[in-house]
Amino acid sequence: MALQLWETLKEAITAYTGLSPTTFFTVLALGLALYYAVSGLFGSSDRHSRARDYGEQTQPLPPPVQLGEVTEEELKLYDGTDPGKPLLMAIKGQIYDVSQSRMFYGPGGPYALFAGKDASRALAKMSFEEKDLTGDISGLGPFELDALQDWEYKFMSKYIKVGTIKKSSVQVEEGSSSAAQPALSTDNTQEKPSSE
Repeated sequence: MALQLWETLKEAITAYTGLSPTTFFTVLALGLALYYAVSGLFGSSDRHSRARDYGEQTQPLPPPVQLGEVTEEELKLYDGTDPGKPLLMAIKGQIYDVSQSRMFYGPGGPYALFAGKDASRALAKMSFEEKDLTGDISGLGPFELDALQDWEYKFMSKYIKVGTIKKSSVQVEEGSSSAAQPALSTDNTQEKPSSE
């Protein structure tokens, strides 16, 4: 029975297509492979409906809010723990809105520890250590400064700058004036005896 069916099928293929059964099945296999390859490029309607569902769940980002100058303590309020606030981080004292990359910088993301901080030193050193989460870049080598510059260019091109970090001028003035005063007093004591 099966052999008779196969013989009938071979005759029908030859009669209707003009091809041998081997050629017919080869062309059929290639056609199916081509169909799956092309449909894989465009995706199925099931994937499109999942993409639409995801798009409906996510809401558009609010426009960036310009902060102006803020302190490092104020910047900590924008670490992603409050979903109503933008997600911010700073490089070299420049604050950027990284809300569009919440999956990276938001809570649970691989770079969440950088959010709400000036992470200049950590980015320059490629470090995830708490002690490096600072804007202090003193003592960095040329390679680390180049890496930091690359990060800054990346942030400048991808994210919107929304403010700057206020420099704590009280600490800077105290440090510089106390360092400058002894040097002046030493110079003055040396000059007085030579002037007399």
